[in-house]
Amino acid sequence: MPRPYTLFTGQWADLPFEEVARLAASWGYDGLEIAVSGDHLDAWRWDEPGYVESKLAVLEKHGLKVWAISNHLKGQAVCDDPIDFRHQAIVGPRVWGDGDPEGVRQRAAEELQHTARLAKALGVKTVVGFTGSSIWPYVAMFPPVPDSVIDAGYQDFADRWNPILDVFDECGVRFAHEVHPSEIAYDYWTTVRTLEAIGHREAFGLNWDPSHFMWQGIDPVSFIWDFKDRIYHVDCKDTKLRMTGRNTVMGSHLPWGDPRRGWDFVSAGRGDVPWESAFRALTAIGYDGPISIEWEDAGMDRLEGAPEALATLRKYDFSPSAQSFDAAFSNQS
Repeated sequence: MPRPYTLFTGQWADLPFEEVARLAASWGYDGLEIAVSGDHLDAWRWDEPGYVESKLAVLEKHGLKVWAISNHLKGQAVCDDPIDFRHQAIVGPRVWGDGDPEGVRQRAAEELQHTARLAKALGVKTVVGFTGSSIWPYVAMFPPVPDSVIDAGYQDFADRWNPILDVFDECGVRFAHEVHPSEIAYDYWTTVRTLEAIGHREAFGLNWDPSHFMWQGIDPVSFIWDFKDRIYHVDCKDTKLRMTGRNTVMGSHLPWGDPRRGWDFVSAGRGDVPWESAFRALTAIGYDGPISIEWEDAGMDRLEGAPEALATLRKYDFSPSAQSFDAAFSNQS
């Protein structure tokens, strides 16, 4: 079941868009999952004459296509509380403005609406991203947090994202939320409750990225099956677990790549994600969208890692059998 393979450009936003396209094409990628970041894409220019055409021309020049675009960084600011110095570093001056928290949230929401319009202009049906969460700071549930605060957090998400999703519906585009710590949906049960909070509307689905499941102890393969009607996009990133009794899931405030961490992101195929089982599950649910490689590995050069990850994952993307394996037995005399 050959599916297109794309490179997520978020970790490459320090390079010009044209250079990323050239590299991806030289490595054998079929396309790009383009991030609204750097000079790769600017959602506020969605209706600027010639802007979309210029991006498509770069892709065509290098024999690439686009099936999804992403806006993780601005999505993060839609629901987050507090809004602080961390957001200023990722949302850019237009969304940051004067730094007033509610103003930042509203401008981030406006950019997500523009991202849906940009996707439509590009001929893309899926936007991948984050939602942010006003209740993530309470994940430890101590000091004690009343149920009413958690309920209000899910309501805040619904209130802020339903108007965004209205524009997605108008554009015929879907949002694929990446289930990820610091978001409103970060594990199995928070995903269930997030979908309930917005009435399971079809504009909102999931981006399956197993790297965040691994260190939380979530079975990434069962997740595919349980949410099979909501898997709108797939990002492939790997995680290596190193739980030693000293190293823990909490990360210990240590930087990426530090061997004292309990886990770290690594190039696909070098960690603990059960890729073959995952690909078989994706085939079983009928997922035929792009396989997008989100490359992160603090201990490996990305110019070596990105092509290696592509080669590693392609071998799992085999076509399903066209007939029952035991059909031949019925023809025996």
